[in-house]
Amino acid sequence: MSSLSTSAADQPPFRDPALPLRRRVDDLLERLTPDERLAMLHQYAPAVPRLGVDSFRTGSEALHGVSWLGKATVFPQAVGLGATWDEDLVHRVAEAVSVELRAFHRHRPPVIAPDRAANSLQAWAPVLNLLRDPRWGRNEEGYSEDPTHTARLGEAYCRGLSGDHPAYLRAAPVLKHFLAYNNEDERCTTSSGLRPRVLHEYDLAAFRPVVAAGVATGAMAAYNLVNGRPCHVTPLIETELRRWARPTGHELFVVSDAEAPSNLVDPERYFGDHAESHAAALKAGIDSFTDHGEDSATPLGRLREALERGLIDESDVDRAVRRQLELRFRLGEFEPDLDPYAAIGPEVIDCPEHRALARRAATESVVLLKNDGLLPLDPARAPRIAVVGPLADTLCEDWYSGTMPYQVGIASGLAAELGAHGGEVIHVDGSDRIALRSRTTGELLGKTAFDVVDWGHGVLTLRAADTGRYLSLGDDGSLAADQELLKSWEIHETFRLEAAGGGGGDHGLLLRSVLTGRYAAVDPTDGRVTVTAETPDAAERWQRELLRDGTAEARAAAEAADAAVVVLGNHPLINGRETEDRAGIDLPQAQEALLRTVAAARPETALVVMSSYPYAVDWAEEHLPAAVWTSHGGQETGHALAAVLLGRAEPSGRLPQTWYRGDDPLPDPLDYDIIKGGWTYQYHRATPLYPFGHGLSYTAFSHRDLRLSHPSITQDGTVDVTVTVTNTGPRPGSEVVQLYVRAVDARYEAPRRRLADFRKIRLEPGESRELTFRLPAERLAHWDVATGAFTVDPGGYELTVARSAGNPVLTAPLTVTGEAPGPRPVVGRRTLAVDFDDHEHTTIVDATRADGDAVTPADPATRPATLLFRAVDLSGAVRVEVETAREDEGPREARLEIHAGERRLAEIRVPVTGDRYTWTTGAAGFTAPPDGVHDLRLTLHGAFRLAAFRFGEASEGNRGPTAAHGASRTEGTSR
Repeated sequence: MSSLSTSAADQPPFRDPALPLRRRVDDLLERLTPDERLAMLHQYAPAVPRLGVDSFRTGSEALHGVSWLGKATVFPQAVGLGATWDEDLVHRVAEAVSVELRAFHRHRPPVIAPDRAANSLQAWAPVLNLLRDPRWGRNEEGYSEDPTHTARLGEAYCRGLSGDHPAYLRAAPVLKHFLAYNNEDERCTTSSGLRPRVLHEYDLAAFRPVVAAGVATGAMAAYNLVNGRPCHVTPLIETELRRWARPTGHELFVVSDAEAPSNLVDPERYFGDHAESHAAALKAGIDSFTDHGEDSATPLGRLREALERGLIDESDVDRAVRRQLELRFRLGEFEPDLDPYAAIGPEVIDCPEHRALARRAATESVVLLKNDGLLPLDPARAPRIAVVGPLADTLCEDWYSGTMPYQVGIASGLAAELGAHGGEVIHVDGSDRIALRSRTTGELLGKTAFDVVDWGHGVLTLRAADTGRYLSLGDDGSLAADQELLKSWEIHETFRLEAAGGGGGDHGLLLRSVLTGRYAAVDPTDGRVTVTAETPDAAERWQRELLRDGTAEARAAAEAADAAVVVLGNHPLINGRETEDRAGIDLPQAQEALLRTVAAARPETALVVMSSYPYAVDWAEEHLPAAVWTSHGGQETGHALAAVLLGRAEPSGRLPQTWYRGDDPLPDPLDYDIIKGGWTYQYHRATPLYPFGHGLSYTAFSHRDLRLSHPSITQDGTVDVTVTVTNTGPRPGSEVVQLYVRAVDARYEAPRRRLADFRKIRLEPGESRELTFRLPAERLAHWDVATGAFTVDPGGYELTVARSAGNPVLTAPLTVTGEAPGPRPVVGRRTLAVDFDDHEHTTIVDATRADGDAVTPADPATRPATLLFRAVDLSGAVRVEVETAREDEGPREARLEIHAGERRLAEIRVPVTGDRYTWTTGAAGFTAPPDGVHDLRLTLHGAFRLAAFRFGEASEGNRGPTAAHGASRTEGTSR
C-alpha cells in the first residue's frame, strides 16, 4: 500500500476518493517530475517517498493458479479449462486465483527482487492465442483453436480475476500475447503472415470481445512479428486493441514481454539502435518495459537517450504513465481503507474451498474420447486394476503452474476409491531400471541404479532408484541425482544414451546432455564424472546393465489384473514447451510399445492421455475399448480421474481443439493462413481422429424440435434458435450444445462450419430442456476485403446444432435478405495488394516500419507469386499504376504481370529503389480498355514488394506518382 505523507486536512486531490478517477490521475501525474515519470516505464517502478507513492511492479503469472510465488492451489492447465466449456466454472477458478493473489500481495514476500515491490496484482492472464497448430510448444496455455470459444472463456476468466466491484479491481487481467503467436522455434524472428480475413475473422476475433466487454485491463505484446513487423511496434495496438477499449471508459495498460524491447535490435535487427527501438515501442503503445530484469537503468537510459534525440517527447512518457496510474488507483493502492479486497488473509491459499474447486475443475475437464462399454469400471467386476505408465502416479508442473501443495496421482486416486470397495491397484510405471557402469573405472554412474523414462526422440530422464531424484547436470558440468522436480527455464535433467561408434561389436553407450550437447567423461585420475566432452571420441563408454524390465513388469501386472489403465502423455517441460515446438504429434515410441504390450496381455485396457496437447492415438482408437484425455490437471488430478473412470462422476469435457490422424500431413508450422493452409475444424479437409468439440458421455442425449423464430432476417437482424435436449440415458449427465453456422454458396471461401454459440447443461435421466440461442446476423459476417469491413452477405445459411464440429445433429436453413454485393470497384481508387481473395506462393511483409502491409514472393528465386482478385469491375480503366519497392538488382529481373481473365493487360518492369521501404510508382496504359467484370490476377516475378495498385480512367489524364511512400515513376508495356 502507499503511505500518506500529508494530513487528511490538506491532502492533495489525488488522495481524494470522491473525485473522478481521471482528475486524480492527472493530479498525481502533474506532481511527478520528468525523471520520476520516466522511471515508471520499467517493470520495477520505484517509490516516490515525497508523495507517499509506493513502488510498483508489473506482472504476476496467474494462468491456472498463482505461479512462482510459493505453494498455491493449482488448477488444470488452460487447455484443460478450455475442455470444460463451462464459463461459470472458469469464472470461479479465476476468482479463486485472484483471491490467492491478493493474499500473496499483502502477506507473502516476493520470491524475485523482494526489496523492489510487493507481489503484483496485475495478473498476466489469460492467454487468448488460438491453438491453430497442436505442435505449438505452449499449446497448454490457450483455451482452444476457436476464437468464439476462446473469447467466451477468456472473458469469464477476466471477470473472475477482476471481481465485481464497480470501482476497485481484485486483480488486473492482462491478455496474452498480442498477436498471432503460435510457434516457439525462432519465435523472436519469425513472422506470422496474416491476410486481412485471417487477421479479423480469426486472430483478432479472440481478443476483440474480451476487450470490448471492458473486463481486461491490459495486454502483453507477443515476441513474434506479424506481416514482417514486430508485435511490439505494431499499429494494431492502437488501431484495434485501444479502439475496442475506448467505449468502456478505461484505457488498456500494455506491457512488453520479457526482453522483447531489446529483441527489436538484436536478434530482430528491425532498428539500428536501442534508443530508436524503445522510442518506437513507446509510441506504438507499449506502456511498461519488461526488459533487463531488475536492471532498470539500461532500458531507462535508452528511453532517456530517445528523449534527448527527439525520438519521443514528454507527452509520450506521460501517456504511458497515466495508464499505469489509472490501473494502480483501480487496484486500491491509494486508499487501502476503502479497498474491498484489502482484508483477504493468507488462509485463503490452498483453502478447503479451493481444493474442492480444483477437484471439480479437474473432473469437468476430462474428455471421454472412446468407450465401447469398458467404462465406467465396476469395482465389483474389476476389483484389481493395473495402473501403468510413466504418468501413472506422477503429476507434473508446467512453466506457469503454481507449486502444488500436495499431489494426488491417478494410481493413488484409484487406490483410495477401490480400497473402499475392497479392491486394489497394481501400480507399475513401466520404466526400465538400469545401471551404467564406467568402462574406465568399473564404477556405477552416481553409485546407484536409475529408472529410465523415454519421452520421445531419444530424450530420457534418469531417476535414482534409491531416492527417486532426477540425475541433473550442474553448471560446472558435474552430475548428481539431486532434483525432485523438473521445473526450470533450462532443463538440466534430460539426456540421451547413444551407441558408441567403431567397427563391429559392443562399444558401449555414450551419455549425452540434451541441454549442452556435451558427453559425460571420466577423469582417469580420480574417477570424477563431468559432462564436458565435446566429441564422442573424448566421451566415456558406459556399459548398460538391465536390472528390471519395465515392459515385462507391466505385462505381468496387466495379466494379474481384471482391467488396466495405461497413463501416457508428455512432461510439460520436455520435447515441447516455451522456446521449443513439438516435432510431431505421435506418442513417443516407447509409450506406444508399452500400451500395445499391456493391451495384448489385458484386452480390458483403457488409455488415459495426460498431456498439454493432442496426440495421434490412431492405434488406440482402432484397438482399445476406451480412451480418455485430460490435461495436466493440477493437484487433484488423481481424484478427478478416479471419479470418472469408476463412474462416480460423468465425463463432461469436450475437446477444445482438433485431434488429427497420424498420417494427416499438417501444414507448415509457420503457415498462419488457416484458410489456405486448411487449419482447424473450420478449414481442415481431412477427417480428423477426434473433431473439435468431441466428447462422449456415460449417458445419452437426444436433440429435437430445432426451430427458428424467423426463416429469414435482414443483414442487421436477429434470429432466435430453439432446440430441445433430453437425457435419454440412465444416468445424470452434462451435454455441451454447440451451434454452428455455414454460408451456402458463398462468394468467398467460407468456413466449412463455424462455432456461433454454445451452452453446457446438466440433465437428470429423462429430463428435457428447451434452449434458445439468440443469434445476431453479425455472427454470420465475414471480413470483406473489398470494403475493408465485416459484411453479412445476403443469401442462404445453415444453422446446425451439433455434438461436435464433426457430429451435426439438426440443421435448419436461414435466409439473409438484402441487396447482393456487386462487382469489386477498383477503377479510380487505390487497392491494397494484401486485400486479395486468393494467393499462391506469397509472403506478407511490412510496407514501412510504422504501418502498412505489402506482398512479396515467398521464394522469388524459384517461382513467382500470384494474387487473385475476384469479380473486379474494370469498366473505364485505361491504365494501371503499381506501388513497388526493390532493394537491389538480385539474380533475376523483377516484373509484374497483370491479367484480366486470360488476357494479359500489362507487364511492368520493377526498378531498384535501394531499400525495402523506398517506394516507387510504375505504370502502363492499355491499348484496348478491359471493360466489364473480370477475375484480376497479378503475378510477381523476382524479388520485390507490391503495396498497392490503381486503375485509372481516361478522364484522369497522366497522373503523377501515387505511391504513399515513394516518388519515382516507371513505365511498362501493355496489351
